[in-house]
Amino acid sequence: MSKKHGVLLVNLGTPDEPTSAGVKRFLGEFLHDKRVVDMTRWLWCPILHGVILPIRAPKVAKLYQSVWMDDGSPLMVYSKRQKQLLQAELNVPVELGMTYGSPSIEAGLAALKEQGCDKVVVLPLYPQYSQTTTAAVFDKLAKSIKAWPELPEFRFVNHYFEHPDYISALAQSASDFWAEHGQPDYLLCSYHGIPKRYADNGDPYPVHCNQTTALLAESLDLPREKMSMSYQSIFGREEWLQPYTDKTIEALAKKGVKRLDVMCPAFSVDCLETLEEIAEECKAVFIEAGGESFNLIPCLNDNSAHITMMANLVKQNTQGWGE
Repeated sequence: MSKKHGVLLVNLGTPDEPTSAGVKRFLGEFLHDKRVVDMTRWLWCPILHGVILPIRAPKVAKLYQSVWMDDGSPLMVYSKRQKQLLQAELNVPVELGMTYGSPSIEAGLAALKEQGCDKVVVLPLYPQYSQTTTAAVFDKLAKSIKAWPELPEFRFVNHYFEHPDYISALAQSASDFWAEHGQPDYLLCSYHGIPKRYADNGDPYPVHCNQTTALLAESLDLPREKMSMSYQSIFGREEWLQPYTDKTIEALAKKGVKRLDVMCPAFSVDCLETLEEIAEECKAVFIEAGGESFNLIPCLNDNSAHITMMANLVKQNTQGWGE
């Protein structure tokens, strides 16, 4: 079998089905990862399995049901499209691997191995690095190949928060949306939050988010008084990165912003956190606080500029492989 390189596209993952049991399995794996929740296991596990999962899983399952697509979870539907389009663009094997749930990172690597790939570019679809996301991918990758007698050569994409193609794709997405729907009074970039303590201990995530926002504002030629950033998806009682998205949206409405558009640059595909938390919950907050028009600008998903950016990242990371 000829040797060649392949690509492993990685995202967080999703429940296999929008049921309490499906969500409980997924959240159980996700929230058990020390990269995500670093609390002492003997204290955290009883809370997780005895309190959080039994209460949270049925509620989250209903939210998933509200955004579920004909072919499955939005995250999985868009991820499969990304895989197919990137494979066609590069003409090399591309497989999906999810940090939690299926298809697993281990299954994705095994599929590439079966296709003769002895070199693998691992592309976590997290533009901004965080220990809770990108580092968790690396952990699962290492664990997956621990028993392999011969390892492929890996090249790991650590982040791409300032990559020109990424910023250009975000800007084009906003411009295209405004060309169809008109300009907003204000643009808010909402990023997934992490505990503030993680950043205090060295996680560069907020620095990356700030830089993405600044580069996007520059590319869109938007004055910063008409654009800012915030953090969503807060969980638990400790302090997370601020400002919080829901509080920011409420304050903007009370200041007189009538039309608000929101982008979620940290999410490579639309998912529960964008389609339900932002487009539904945050919209309700904005309208209740006096706003009139609220729009979610879709994630980059499977649009052509996004696929081109991924292809260019892979090409940059395969230089010197001589194929």
